This record gives sequence, C-alpha cells and structure tokens, in this order.
Amino acid sequence: MRDFRSTILLLLLPGVTTPALADIATVTHDPAYVLPTDVELEQAGARIGRITIETDDIFNESDPREDAALYRAVNRLHVTTRESAIRAQLLFASGDPYSRRVLDESERALRSQRYLREPVIRPVAWHDGVVDVRVRSEDVWTTNPGLSLSRTGGTNSLGLELEELNLFGRGKQLTAGYSNDVDRTSIGLSWRDPAIWGSRWTSDASFADSDDGSGWSLGLERPFYELDARWSAGVAAQSLVQVENRYALGTRVDAWRADRQAFDIHRGWSSGLHGDWTRRWTAGFRYDRARFSPADTAPVGPLPDDRTLAYPYLRLDLLQDDYVTAHNLDQIGRTEDLRFGTQLSAEFGVSQSAFGATGSALVASLGASRGYRLPNDQSLFISGHWGSRVEGGRLRDSLLSASSRYFWRASDKAVLFVGLAADAGSALDLDHELMLGGDTGLRGYPLRYQTGTARALLTVEGRYFTNWYPLRLARVGAAVFADIGRTWGASALAVPELGTLRDVGIGLRFGNTRSALGNVLHVDLAFPLDGDPSIKSVQFLLKTHKSF
Repeated sequence: MRDFRSTILLLLLPGVTTPALADIATVTHDPAYVLPTDVELEQAGARIGRITIETDDIFNESDPREDAALYRAVNRLHVTTRESAIRAQLLFASGDPYSRRVLDESERALRSQRYLREPVIRPVAWHDGVVDVRVRSEDVWTTNPGLSLSRTGGTNSLGLELEELNLFGRGKQLTAGYSNDVDRTSIGLSWRDPAIWGSRWTSDASFADSDDGSGWSLGLERPFYELDARWSAGVAAQSLVQVENRYALGTRVDAWRADRQAFDIHRGWSSGLHGDWTRRWTAGFRYDRARFSPADTAPVGPLPDDRTLAYPYLRLDLLQDDYVTAHNLDQIGRTEDLRFGTQLSAEFGVSQSAFGATGSALVASLGASRGYRLPNDQSLFISGHWGSRVEGGRLRDSLLSASSRYFWRASDKAVLFVGLAADAGSALDLDHELMLGGDTGLRGYPLRYQTGTARALLTVEGRYFTNWYPLRLARVGAAVFADIGRTWGASALAVPELGTLRDVGIGLRFGNTRSALGNVLHVDLAFPLDGDPSIKSVQFLLKTHKSF
C-alpha cells in the first residue's frame, strides 16, 4: 500500500523527489515490485549507482536449438569481450544523474562497435536515491581467417585475410590480408583502437603494398564522442601512390599514376547539448597534394592537373537529437538506429601559396540532412552536400550531391524501399569525374560503365524478411529490384552518352547475426534492359554490403 501511495504522490507532486521514491525502494526484493519509470527517476534526481556488465556468449546454450557441440566449441574458442572494453564506450558513470537519453546514446555507441550486438541498458534496482543499471550485450565471432569472394559489375575480387576485430577481448582491431581485384593486387596491415587505455582517444594505422604502388595512414583523435561532448582534437596523415585506371563503357582505356599526400590537424569545441540541439565549432589546418604522371602506357586522354591545397579552415556543425530504433529496414535481425534529427554543416578555408599551395583558392563545403516520419509506417530521409573551391573568381571542382531514401513498411515482413541519388559537377578535376555502373548501384551493367559530369540513379526495391534462420547463423531475406540511371556531360574521353539505362533483378539476402565480419551478403541476378550489345544478358553479383 505504501508503494502505491508513494507513486501517486510522486505523480501528483513532481517536486517530491528522493524521499518518496526511497520508500518504494524498500521492496525491490519483492518479485511483484515495479521500478519507477524513467521520467519518475529523472524527476526524483536519481543518481546512477552500481553498473553491472553482462556479456552473453555467441550462442545461447540454454536454448535447445543452440545446445550443440559445434556451438559450444565456438563459445569456448571465442574470447569474451572484457568488461573494460564495454565500459570505455559508456557515456555515464557511477554518481552521474540518471538520464534515459544518455543511456539510449550509450546503446547507440555500443551498437557502432562491430564486436557486439544487441546491447540493452536498463535500470534494475532503486534504493536510497540511487538507481543500479545493467548493461547487457551479446558477443559475436570476431576472428576471420579465411577466403572472401565477390563479383560485381562483371568482375571478380578475391581476398585472403586474417582479421581480429576484438583482440584479446579488448575491442582492438588488427587485420592482415591479401586482395586481388580489377585494379590491383595488394597486401596490407591495419590497426584500430577505439579507446586508447580506456580513454576517449582513438587511433588508426594502416599500410598497404601493391603491385602498382604503396600507401600508409596514421590517425589519432578524440572525437565529439557524444552529443554533450565539449571538445575534440585530432591529427591524421596519409600517403598513397597507385595507378588509377580510366574506363569507358566498362573497358579500361588508359591509366595514370597518382601520388597523393594529405595531412589534417584540428581542435573542436562546443557548449554541449542545449535542449535538442548541439552546436560545434572546429578549427584546423589541412594539406592536400596530388601529383599525376603517365602509367605504363601513353594516356589516351588528358591527365589531371597537379594541385596542392594548404589552408586553415573553420567548421560549424549543428545537430539535433532525434533518434529511434527499428528492425528489418536496412538490416536483418539487428537493431537499427534511425536518425530523424536535422544536421547542418558549413566549412570554409583559404588556401594560399604561403602555406605551400599551388595558388590562392577559397575552399568551401555545405551539408544538410533530415528525416521525416510519415503516416502509415512510412519514413523519408534526405541529405545534400555541396563542395567547391573558388580560383580566380571561378568555381572549380564544384559538386552538388543530393539523395533521398524512402521506406514503407507494408507488413511485418515486407518493406518497399525507394532510393534516389543525384550529383551535378562543374569544372571537375579529371580524377573526380562521376561514374555509374555495376559497382555504383546500376547492378545490371559492367563497373564504371558510364562517365560524365552529372549522374542520377533511382532504385526501387521490394524487400521481404523471412523467419528462416539456417543453422542459427544468418537470417534470410529476399529482394525484387529495378534500377534506372544515367550520366550527363562530356567526359575527358568524349565517350558518347547512352541515355537512360535500366535493369531489373532478384536476389537473396543473408543477414549475419553471429559474426562481426560484414552485415548483409547479397546474392543477385540482374538483367540489363539497355546498353550496347556487348553487355551480358545476365549479371551475377555476390558481395557483402552494410545494408539490405
């Protein structure tokens, strides 16, 4: 009776805080006890007490469907994620005010780590003005010693990798591999640490040696890791030498050797989250150099011009906090975070020869995105970006891009997806020409089939999510799709415009639920309806994507 009276008192008198709820806490041992709601805890000024971390095995051996020798062996071989790796991603600590918003943002942070799946953060007990919290997640298989094959745009790719995405259970990522694709054969080594010594600092490093060059990159950053973060800092450098092939109608016609070097250092600051909005300022210095020379054969068309941009810059970001979770839209059997909040960005820099640039230029970019909740279980996400530089009073390498993604959930198992993307360029650098083909969404055609200064692609896809869960390893879906796209504008090789290209197709989707090694495997058959006679009437595609 005392619990009921205290709850009524809290609802009627919001100013009544800890004492009233403390009375409720006296019966937390009662199985019939119900915790106060998130709103009640926040109004009561609750503080976070004990934080319990629970990590489930890859397979649930208490489930008869997963109580098999193979599944038990996988659980024994797998190194369980350490508690410290999970705590490093949490945005709250013992003693902090209880906030459901911060708990939800922590769940999103954990979901972004490939070594975990389905994290859930919930209050489990309330006592003496303190609320205990449990963080529960499921491990996934993170070791990948093996072979990867893919086929898209009529070409095959082969990869051999030894990859560990949760080294010793600490969340570190180490990859060594070999790859062979249409452009080059490479061996490489990469490292990523998402929380250096349990801090908010991250590090990245990679090295690759190819038959046409080599490259390396290094990065150290403390990002704006949460909406309420007050500062950021980072430094990154990279160098890459490789041969870049130029295509016409899906056929390689020439190539050039590109030598690129880049460096960026920046510092950001913010007053944190106010209401639903965060404003962030970032100041930095960026160096970007590109040099081009003929490759093994004489080029058919002109080479890109050498250029060096070196400039201080200032960036402003505005972000709105508006997220919801969903299932079976872009993923299969995984929780998805949908961002409906508005995001705006603007960046300006001045490149000068005094900094080592080849000439004076104003470098600018603008970006915006937003999501819309529509009636009847529909949603729409739109985004746009413009980037350019101004040299001698004229726009150079100017590119305007826009995209929209529409979802309509017709039933629990069926979703209609419509995607539209368009790009329009002006005075583009030759190494930035726009391409369209099997590797960029026009699935029935060879890779890099069309080239121009503008392009558009419309995709209509019916998605079906089944209950089939073979071997408890992957969830299965199916798709029926149609793609319509084209490019405009003369390319450097004066390739004739082919007008609008269309294809239709069917495919299977396998959503990887037990491994960190890719989200959705696509197996597609695409049928081109246009193009030149040399195109095969059926294109077979096999590739892992981040989404359906």
